[in-house]
Amino acid sequence: MKKAKPFAKVGVIGGSGLYSSDAIKSPREWRVKTPFGAHSGPILLGELAGVPCAFLPRHGRGHVVTPTEINQRANVWALKSLGVERVLAFGAVGSLKEELPPRTFVLPDQLVDRTKGRAQTFFGGGLVAHVALEPPFAPGQNRIVAACAEELGIRCVSGGVYCCMEGPAFSTKAESALHRSLGWSLIGMTASPEAKLAREAELVYSLVAMVTDYDCWKEGEEVSTELVVRNLMANSADAQRLMRLAVPRLAAAPLEPAFSEALKNAIFTDSKHRSPAALKKLNLLIHKYV
Repeated sequence: MKKAKPFAKVGVIGGSGLYSSDAIKSPREWRVKTPFGAHSGPILLGELAGVPCAFLPRHGRGHVVTPTEINQRANVWALKSLGVERVLAFGAVGSLKEELPPRTFVLPDQLVDRTKGRAQTFFGGGLVAHVALEPPFAPGQNRIVAACAEELGIRCVSGGVYCCMEGPAFSTKAESALHRSLGWSLIGMTASPEAKLAREAELVYSLVAMVTDYDCWKEGEEVSTELVVRNLMANSADAQRLMRLAVPRLAAAPLEPAFSEALKNAIFTDSKHRSPAALKKLNLLIHKYV
């Protein structure tokens, strides 16, 4: 007998230090076969405060996948195929601003991509789409998460520019100084192309950037593995609390059309010239429009 396909309404992507969630009740592990290969690891499926939820650790359990190795297309595709409509992602970052100290949560509203050679899109091979990426993170969803953080007493700042670098090495002082001079707020390694792919998959997407360090620009507080791990653990505990409160509120909120209808009018390839193979491959994403 074929195993029944599960359903999840909200997807949570866990970053460094956040590899599972005990908030999910009656959990079971699930793997999805995608056209883009294997996702980072087993997806934890269950209910969180009555909401069908899928939890995916971005780096795999035990942190076995580097930022560059993460199969972002497979991760996002897997969540979409399970019925996920919105994603609450968590990620560890370095701070580029004095006023964003370690153990601060930030809900960025802008994204700069400085990665090198990562797969940026589901499209290609005879089918082209150009989605709008402004804003890169869902404003309404961010407001809900910010309100939840305030209720829980978690230091949370709304707004800021997240710069995504390749990694896995941390920045040099020269790189950190350059990023600061450009007015950016945070430096991380995973928000892109995750946010871009989530948009193509029409998922309402927010990122909770959890500050672990001051990168390497602040004298006396340079980044170190020991410091990062210590702050990761504290941030992860707060992330679990935030997840419990935010997920049911997000599930009850209306979807934001800029995200949930992102592919509407975004497919540029003339209908007479669309590749049948690409149409078949991407049916999960495009079936509403072709």
